[in-house]
Amino acid sequence: MGSTYLSLHYHIVWATKERRNLIEPRWDPKLHAFLGGLLKNLGGVAETINGTRDHLHILAGLRATHALADVVRDLKSLSAEWVHKELKVWDFGWQEGYFAATVSPTQRPSVRRYIAKQKEHHKTESSKTEMERLLKRAEIKYDPQYFE
Repeated sequence: MGSTYLSLHYHIVWATKERRNLIEPRWDPKLHAFLGGLLKNLGGVAETINGTRDHLHILAGLRATHALADVVRDLKSLSAEWVHKELKVWDFGWQEGYFAATVSPTQRPSVRRYIAKQKEHHKTESSKTEMERLLKRAEIKYDPQYFE
C-alpha cells in the first residue's frame, strides 16, 4: 500500500481547577471557538466542543504525528492564557490531567450528540460522576482515593 490511511478520533475531557464553576455561559461559546481554532492551528480537527461551568468535552480528529499529551497540554495552557488576557478572568485555570478515549467512526455520531447535550445532561449528573462512568466504560483503571 503506497499511502497511509487512518482515523484517529478522541473524546477528550478535562475539568476546571478544583472543578470550580469557572466557565461562564456568556463567554463559553468564545472559549469553544478559540479551542477549535487552536486545534486547527495544531493540525487537528475539532468535530464538536461543549461542556458546562466546570469541565469541557472535545471530539477531536488528530494526525498520526500528533502526540495526544502534547496536544492537550497546548490546548489547556494556551486557552487558560487566552481567558486571562482576553476575558480578564484571573482566577481561571484547568485541573491537571484529562480523560481521553479513542472513538471509532461508527461511534462518532453518538459521541457528537452526547457532547452537544452536556448542559442538559448535567442537570441530573455531576461532572465527577460522569467522569467515573466514562472511565469505567473505557475500562480505564483509576484509584478513587486520588480521583478529583
